[in-house]
Amino acid sequence: MKNKVPFVVKCAMVFVALFVLFALFGQWLSPYEFRETSLLNRLKPPGTEGYLLGTDARGRDVLVRLAVGAQITLIVALVGTIIGAVLGSLLGILAAARRGWTENVIVAAIDVQASLPIIIVALFVLAMFDNSFTLFLLLIGLTGWEVYARLMRGAVLSAKEHGYVTAVRALGASPWRIYLRHILPNVISVALVQFTVNLPLTILLETALSFLGLGVQSPLTSLGQIMSEGRDRLLTAWWLTLFPGAIIFLLALSVSLIGDWLRDRLDPTLKAR
Repeated sequence: MKNKVPFVVKCAMVFVALFVLFALFGQWLSPYEFRETSLLNRLKPPGTEGYLLGTDARGRDVLVRLAVGAQITLIVALVGTIIGAVLGSLLGILAAARRGWTENVIVAAIDVQASLPIIIVALFVLAMFDNSFTLFLLLIGLTGWEVYARLMRGAVLSAKEHGYVTAVRALGASPWRIYLRHILPNVISVALVQFTVNLPLTILLETALSFLGLGVQSPLTSLGQIMSEGRDRLLTAWWLTLFPGAIIFLLALSVSLIGDWLRDRLDPTLKAR
């Protein structure tokens, strides 16, 4: 019974799968291009003939814009989280492997990063420099790397003290072989669990920055940007904020539920309880 997937987690998995399908193929559900405007059809409510989810202030189809926005949000969330996971994991392993001044420098960098409010740093950098999609993606990727580094450092230090590592080292195995063949497979679950924890945080950070106008810029769009465009019309054009807001909320909630379930299954400290 312990291996049974809870019903709530199954629903979360279904929603994430539907979101990915909508992001990949949602543009085919509408005959319009996501930048196509029609001032004669501006602010049409959902259910209007030809516009299933209505139109915005420029007469653009909300359905196709949501599909493109979901695609951009998915790319930013996945790529940004992967950048942070890879960077942080490598630094954490390096700190545990080399020790000495290398470890001291990495630990100091972790403490500095952890003390900085990332959204304030992102606002400063994006406001000071030319806001490009690449710069925005890199800033998102640098979010949370210190958590991976701290966790992987602790996991590797713990694994190095296990008997199997001592035995392999006594047999004359090289450090590369010890880390790649014996330590890394036993600690990689730590990074995987943290990935599912960081992913919804990355989604919310991208949404917040795009909502403030410092994230994804036109001609691209994202769910946060679509919400920002409709914030002045909450009473007259509620669908412009309700639909993207609901997608963001359900996506972040679903990924969090899946992450908690994976943590319960993969975290060895929780299995022992």
